[in-house]
Amino acid sequence: MPQSAVIGVDIGTSSSKGVLVGLDGTVLHTAVREHAVDRPAPGHVEMHADIWWDELASLTRELTSAHEADVVAVGVSGMGPCVLLTDENDTPVRPAILYGVDTRSVPQIERLESELGANEVARRCGSRLTTQAAGPKVAWIAEQEPELFRRARRLYMPNSWLVRKLTGAYVLDHHSASQSTPLYDIVARDWYTPWTDRIAPGIELPELRWSGEAAGTVTAEAAHVTGLPTGIPVTTGTIDAWAEALSVGAHGIGDLMLMYGTTMFLVHTVPGMLRDPSLWSTVGALPARNLAGGMATSGAVTSWLRDLFGSDDYRQLLHLAEESGPGAGGLLMLPYFAGERTPITDPRARGVIAGLTLSHTRGDLYRAALEGTAYGVRHNIEAIEAAGGDIRRVVAVGGGTQGRLWTQIVSDVTGRAQEVRTTSIGASYGGALLAAQLVSDARIDIWNPVQEVVTPRPEMTSRYDELYALYRELYPASSHVVHALSDIQSR
Repeated sequence: MPQSAVIGVDIGTSSSKGVLVGLDGTVLHTAVREHAVDRPAPGHVEMHADIWWDELASLTRELTSAHEADVVAVGVSGMGPCVLLTDENDTPVRPAILYGVDTRSVPQIERLESELGANEVARRCGSRLTTQAAGPKVAWIAEQEPELFRRARRLYMPNSWLVRKLTGAYVLDHHSASQSTPLYDIVARDWYTPWTDRIAPGIELPELRWSGEAAGTVTAEAAHVTGLPTGIPVTTGTIDAWAEALSVGAHGIGDLMLMYGTTMFLVHTVPGMLRDPSLWSTVGALPARNLAGGMATSGAVTSWLRDLFGSDDYRQLLHLAEESGPGAGGLLMLPYFAGERTPITDPRARGVIAGLTLSHTRGDLYRAALEGTAYGVRHNIEAIEAAGGDIRRVVAVGGGTQGRLWTQIVSDVTGRAQEVRTTSIGASYGGALLAAQLVSDARIDIWNPVQEVVTPRPEMTSRYDELYALYRELYPASSHVVHALSDIQSR
């Protein structure tokens, strides 16, 4: 008799991932579909929603055929916050605008903060307006593409779009809504009508639910396309970083999750509301409060270097980076290749590599990228603690934890130990956990126990202190130049 199992699917920036998991947490099969985002103009990062649904259907068909199992529930997650507007027939009026890597909405941010009041936005919504927020991107479409906006009737993100296609339900999780600043009141935990009517007139906003709640069940039409059984429940889902936190049990008070992916995300769970203009205050995937941060690039820079070097083998580059040693031969990298989110919140920031000589190697450059990300993590951690956060445990997750060099560098730079769980698949595994909890008493400590703890090496931490101080000096010293170059790029 086939064993019962659940499926988790996550739509990421560079790929979609699916996992088939037994109700005891055993990974039975995984599948990946790689894709690329569109960059139609400087600062614009988009993706067609058809890709999200097509890849989910492809993943579920592979997962259900690769292993004999009785699929009993489905969990979904995706990058975000994104802005996908559709008409009344759920036909997208334009490609989806992605999260903080898309920086087009700076003029709308400035206008809305002036009209609504920057302090009032932060008080009501938990965060200042930044390029991470979904609200200004809705405003950008209304201002720059008014004919398209007049057709818009619904707002989706990757997880809610998959839910709609699977079940017919029009819902969004509270966490994703809380990153739709200034449309969501973080205290009332509901849409804030005075501002939604002003920024998104004519758009019917989705019903709000918590990430682990069932949104509906798989329809016969969706079952035909995906190979899933008709009638099984589908979670409401959430944004990928929060699903990743669930996948490694990093959602208790004092926990900090570090997500090593295309971008770096930090999610710290706090007992009450904390606000800081350089960070994001959100509600959690579960009913909790978070103080969060995110870097616009991390793995994206290592992928760029791999392609630039003409290499297909990350293991070789990690070996070369390890040979380079701490300090990367005297190189410093600001990893702001797509602007930067927290804590500097500067969409006009750009990448900087300082200290280059003719003797530097591929290993030095790759090491500098890993160290630059680690310095960015330390900067975010310092901002979280300055805002009142109390970090008691750090848990690492994501593809970047493999090989352990990157996590060791981050521990050495920050002076923080990091737990690494047995399974580091990430958001799709977190989605599978939420799906399993719809039909069983699945618990993450049984599903995914701690495999090892990466501990900082004191002698390395003291060496990195000097380099981190230089890293912090480099951005203000070079920002006027990179801002001018950003303006040239925009022209």
